Amino acid sequence: MTDKELVEKAIVGDDDAFLSLMLTHKEALYRTALAYLKNNEDALEAVQEVTFRAYEKIHSLRKPEYAKTWLIRIMMNYCRDVLYKQKRLLLDEDFIMQQGISEDYTYLEVEEALRQLTDDQRELIHLKYLQDVKIKEIAEMTATPEGTVKTRLYKALKLLRSFIVEKGEIRRV
Repeated sequence: MTDKELVEKAIVGDDDAFLSLMLTHKEALYRTALAYLKNNEDALEAVQEVTFRAYEKIHSLRKPEYAKTWLIRIMMNYCRDVLYKQKRLLLDEDFIMQQGISEDYTYLEVEEALRQLTDDQRELIHLKYLQDVKIKEIAEMTATPEGTVKTRLYKALKLLRSFIVEKGEIRRV
């Protein structure tokens, strides 16, 4: 059975098809949650909550071929809600040292650079480069022309590059 057929069965109420759909995409959902929430337990809870939300709304999925994108979008919205409620604190170097985390700051520098982007730009980078969603699918998902998506992606990458280059120059001094 193809992925599209599986989704079509899930839409009409086949619970086994829905379960198979979720199992197929659970890794992508987990990685998305982990990228946003930075915590294994919170990410697992997010996958559970998104599974429930998707089950309730699967009948509203209009294009079965975009089921993965639809699920990831639900996850991203859920994670944003969680982060908003938690009003997450930014980690500083003293806190990191207290936690015994190694001195490899590459990951933190990338996170810091991503925080310089708007939510929409961060979402676009996440979809394109972490979830490998095609520009055409992003355009359809956001009801935005493909050219606009490409332009926004280009601008977001340019901002990331300039921030990382600027940080690199500060460190070298």
